[in-house]
Amino acid sequence: MKLMSIITALMGVFAGGASRADLPVNEFAAILGEGTVALVDVRTADEYAAGHIPCATNVDWYATDFMAKIEASIPKSCPIAVYCRTGKRSAEATEKLIEAGYSVYNLQGGYEAWIRSRKTVNKYCVERFFSGGGQPVDITLIKHGTLAISFKGKWIHVDPVSGHGTPTDYSVEFPKADAILITHEHGDHLDASAIKALTKDDTRLVMNRKSWDKIGHGDVMDNGDTGNLPGRVIITAVPAYNTTEGREQFHPKGNGNGYVLFFDGLRVYIAGDTENIPEMAELQDIDVAFLPVNQPYTMTVDQCVAAARTIAPKVLIPYHFSQTDLSSLPSRLPEIKVLLRDMQ
Repeated sequence: MKLMSIITALMGVFAGGASRADLPVNEFAAILGEGTVALVDVRTADEYAAGHIPCATNVDWYATDFMAKIEASIPKSCPIAVYCRTGKRSAEATEKLIEAGYSVYNLQGGYEAWIRSRKTVNKYCVERFFSGGGQPVDITLIKHGTLAISFKGKWIHVDPVSGHGTPTDYSVEFPKADAILITHEHGDHLDASAIKALTKDDTRLVMNRKSWDKIGHGDVMDNGDTGNLPGRVIITAVPAYNTTEGREQFHPKGNGNGYVLFFDGLRVYIAGDTENIPEMAELQDIDVAFLPVNQPYTMTVDQCVAAARTIAPKVLIPYHFSQTDLSSLPSRLPEIKVLLRDMQ
């Protein structure tokens, strides 16, 4: 029986178009694999931090502003998948969400059932955005310059690195990649073991030319090239380099890539290792920007502020910042939503 037939058989339709499906682990996992739902972990922040299902954001069911947070972050047109530890809290949350007009998938047996089934879990923070078509674009903030993006059931990894700080085991913490993007050849961005762990038969591997010189396979994109990734994502490689005298050797002009990814109306700029270069003025309609702030290799805080004002993204997420103090950024960029997250 096809997946949608299973779901139709399980779903009870309520007033206002809202609906509910209480699903066992495998059916719940299949729904998540479609990439069309917003996954919400309704446990406490401490429970979430100890381990959660990939792509889950956290909204504590017991918080007094639970519904306010949900309605502020997820449109009614997007179905929600929820879970807690054993299923009790998520069942209560499901009833409230249905009353508010959402269609909801609830995981029977909760996180404990998911673990017993040996499904993938990790501990990384997730920021959720939405495409122009209302599809969730879930960006997992792994560490340093390392990101993972889930869209329409496809996984795009950027500069996956197993080491560099807390180890990441890509063989158990994430599904296999549909695409892997490498910005440049430095060891904190190009990790052959991480690439191998994430690669399946049809994984698309994209990189700058010197990264190809190191590993000898994949597709080269030069600055200015445009192409397509799985999930009908449009990718453009943009310049990333140092300009300050005495730093040019770290990231010379014409070598490394930043990437602009277009998710059906949502534009995400991943700058790579760069300073605030003149080419940033050519970027248009950026919704989310990842800018590196670890002097002397990339930007100073002042350069990040200047770059953000030039690009004017709706959301700025500083990354690759090591020990740089970023605390002044929100007050210096009041016109931009600045998210300070653990991306050292």
